[in-house]
Amino acid sequence: MNLAMAGIDFHTVSIEARERAALTAGQAERLLPRIRAAEGVQGCVLLSTCNRTELYLCGDGDPAAVFRRVLEMPGLPLTVRKGEAAARHLFAVAAGLESQICGDGQIVTQVGGAISIARRQKTAGSVLDSLFRRAVTAGKRVKTETVLTAVPASAAHQGIRLAAARLGGLRGRRALVIGNGEMGRLAAGLLQEAGCGVTVTLRSYKRGVAVVPAGCAVHPYEDRYAAMEGADLVVSATASPHCTLSKEAFLELQTPPRLLVDLAVPRDIDPAIGRIEGIQVCNLDDLGRLEDENCQERERAEQILNEEMEAFRQWYAYRASLPEIASLKEALLERLRHDHAYDGLHTACDMDGMEWLAVGKAVELVLGGMKEIVTPERLEICLERVKRGRK
Repeated sequence: MNLAMAGIDFHTVSIEARERAALTAGQAERLLPRIRAAEGVQGCVLLSTCNRTELYLCGDGDPAAVFRRVLEMPGLPLTVRKGEAAARHLFAVAAGLESQICGDGQIVTQVGGAISIARRQKTAGSVLDSLFRRAVTAGKRVKTETVLTAVPASAAHQGIRLAAARLGGLRGRRALVIGNGEMGRLAAGLLQEAGCGVTVTLRSYKRGVAVVPAGCAVHPYEDRYAAMEGADLVVSATASPHCTLSKEAFLELQTPPRLLVDLAVPRDIDPAIGRIEGIQVCNLDDLGRLEDENCQERERAEQILNEEMEAFRQWYAYRASLPEIASLKEALLERLRHDHAYDGLHTACDMDGMEWLAVGKAVELVLGGMKEIVTPERLEICLERVKRGRK
């Protein structure tokens, strides 16, 4: 397969390195056309999540060189996968099997978002479009057909479980959630269900249009430090490229929260706050180390990935065979003309577009039912036999 990927993830680099390479949707949109214009690149998709930043390429381009040049990170240690290994890795990512939290329920949406951005920018191409579509299908099947964890799997769920463990329970606690995106709303809802009194920050320009989980209070983001006075817990989950909490402002609090959970990459909370005596700051890497149930039904999940991978493999082989299929159609038409002329039933001039259409449809019908065995090599053998039959 003419596929490759290069990237980083939590297996290979620290959260500090991941946040330097993290991309917003807008940044990915701006970078994709530049990547597509690189030599040898026929298609490209960027996938950036809390756990990873990965570049997928179709063509002969060097994914590592393109990654380092476009993201301007020449010294970044990259993992490179090619061919089926790259495709299989994406399937496992979409299924949550490569996440810090096994069975992460949000990653399949992020994979779908990555290909949507590439489609808008017209950089995906047919191969990566089909690959990502199959990967999303695999991820959704794993999510609905297996139970990989005994609890819902997401960074928000894991963060709230960690907070409950560190605080000895959440009922009656006060919590502030900074950020009203998908992750922030989920965290706020989970905290409220656990018995917390929850306040959610909203930026002034979003007031009146934002959706806040029922039962949660609202406080202006610009006055967030006042809202955390006396709180037991702060959860921050924004898409901001800058810290939402600084050490200097935090030190001015009279009764600061003792536990802060950072669900963002780049991180929202200044890591220096965690070095203040008596204050705990947990980030996504800490959530990944939280003891969790072993992955159940992983064997079934792997079987689903194998099935979807085989479907993509067949599609790719059939696509690669299109030149040979066209040659086979032409050879069969020539064989038909030759036989008709030899039998004296028709002359070559009697053949018209209907014969070509009939031959083409017949070939597509037969080969379409044998996609699992169609390869360019096998079609070449078939083509040679057809040609020999005319002699």
